[in-house]
Amino acid sequence: MPVNTVAVPTMGDSITEGTIVDIPAPPGTYVNEDDVVVVLETDKVSVDVRATESGVVTEIHGEMDDVVEVGEDLYKIDTDASAPEGGAAPPANDEAPPAAETVTAASAPAPAAAAASPPATAAPPAAKPAAPPVAPPAPKGVGSREESRVKMSRMRQRVAVRLKEAQNTAAMLTTFQEVDMGALMELRSKYKEEFEKKQGIKLGFMSAFVKASTAALQEVPAINGYIDDETNEIVYRDYCDISVAVASPGGLVVPVLRNTEDMSFADVEKTIAMYGQKARDGNMALEDMAGGTFTISNGGVFGSLMGTPIINPPQSAILGMHATKMRPMVVDGVVVPRPMMYLALTYDHRLIDGREGVTFLKSIADKIADPGRLLLGI
Repeated sequence: MPVNTVAVPTMGDSITEGTIVDIPAPPGTYVNEDDVVVVLETDKVSVDVRATESGVVTEIHGEMDDVVEVGEDLYKIDTDASAPEGGAAPPANDEAPPAAETVTAASAPAPAAAAASPPATAAPPAAKPAAPPVAPPAPKGVGSREESRVKMSRMRQRVAVRLKEAQNTAAMLTTFQEVDMGALMELRSKYKEEFEKKQGIKLGFMSAFVKASTAALQEVPAINGYIDDETNEIVYRDYCDISVAVASPGGLVVPVLRNTEDMSFADVEKTIAMYGQKARDGNMALEDMAGGTFTISNGGVFGSLMGTPIINPPQSAILGMHATKMRPMVVDGVVVPRPMMYLALTYDHRLIDGREGVTFLKSIADKIADPGRLLLGI
């Protein structure tokens, strides 16, 4: 009986393992080609492992919440089994173990006969944003003293580790700057319809911040570099890959805009829109989120007035955007209401001096307050 063994697929250069979070096709289930057999959760995304051929799943090498490593046997499928009548599939044979008796590849060796069978090549995994954490249960009411526990997802665990590593490693310092958004808002209002008609995409504010940040990164190269702690070297980059937050059904994901120094406003808006669509469709690839030399975090969409973002290692700095609020400002000796935004730059003080950090943030603010500077390159 030809039983193919499918291994845990490669899920990205930095991903070595995943946790089984769902088994849509337990042993005894007939699946068609490309049906989801097992769902794995990694540090960054959830991955659907699909059937490479039609057949009956005979064994799953693991149970819910088990950790499996890339390259290990994940499941077996009998490709000779025919589709059952009525849609329900009986086990492929009497020897197929029930779901309760499956074992992990790490805890028990594979049978000799199975080892002799050539392993099947897994279909390319479909990556989608990791599922959001389970929502806290609703309060029981006044006077209730009950407690509940919810297991942390791998993604949340990894976020916790990386943020703590950033605090333990980098000498983080945050500096603030306020920027008058009036000129940019007027520019957008004046040209948004013509821009959308010609470019086929709406004009937002993020493209201006990406281009302003890119220009500032080229003016202050230290912000775009990082410290290689293993070699005690500073690595400077002559390209700008900016990570931006995009909403998805599973929460925020942070894809990377590559070579933003070569992008136009339209290129930035189209790329962000493309990533947004991929996130909504659950088609975000690991490669889309890998790397990045600088991050822009927009807490303003949630109403944040001011905050101190945390660096995403190995990057050396992150820009925090906040909500635009009308505030009284003195302009030419007269108090007038202006749309103002606070900007926050958190940077690694081991590499970036205060002068460089403030110069960089002031450069962004100047370019946003006077968008003509972006055209003139000043």
